[in-house]
Amino acid sequence: MTIADINIKARNLVDADTISWTAANLLIDINIAYENTVAEILKNDRTWEFDDANYTTAPILTTNLVNAQNDYSFSTAFLNVLKVHILDAGGNWFELKQLDLTKINTPLEELYPVNGLPEYYDLRYGSIWLYPAPATASVTITSGLRIYAQRNADNFTSAQVTTGTKVPGFAIHHEILAFLAAKDFAMAYRKDRVPYLMAESDRMLKKILEFYQTREKGEPKNLSMSGVNSR
Repeated sequence: MTIADINIKARNLVDADTISWTAANLLIDINIAYENTVAEILKNDRTWEFDDANYTTAPILTTNLVNAQNDYSFSTAFLNVLKVHILDAGGNWFELKQLDLTKINTPLEELYPVNGLPEYYDLRYGSIWLYPAPATASVTITSGLRIYAQRNADNFTSAQVTTGTKVPGFAIHHEILAFLAAKDFAMAYRKDRVPYLMAESDRMLKKILEFYQTREKGEPKNLSMSGVNSR
């Protein structure tokens, strides 16, 4: 279902037109519905690690390391960090372990006072913190930090609405975006339709989550990986 179809459906559900529900406001409401739907998928799809199909790049961030620097900021588009890898001076990738601050009473700077090859990471203030801080002699500085993450929806733009051909980046029941957006509109202007819109959007969300939750059934149960292949 294209964004043009979704917009038509949303307006039809509440008897709205381009005056009562402007293109700008409808775009905002559709994108809110899109983000909320993808957020639910991310919470329930733990095996295949869902990523919006509209993105043209993988959700992998690579950045340079800085000697003696602990913290590295990253895009807020990334919602959930899955893995963090470091490239050592010999060109080998190593996966870092995440720190559990609830089990640490000593300041991390005191635990790891000497720069070297990072072994742990912590997520704070929109940044990744490495411990110990990297040392030039121990790591590859250029593109030496690699982060695997999950990100939210690839939101629709006004230009894409004009073109009208883009489809949501999840697999089934694209019309849920129309129902979710229409529900929010109806709460202000068509209150009698809210129960129906809520029931239908809940039903579709259940079907979407069931789809993503059961995808792992096709995964070979004896498949395993050892180490990180860096070459």
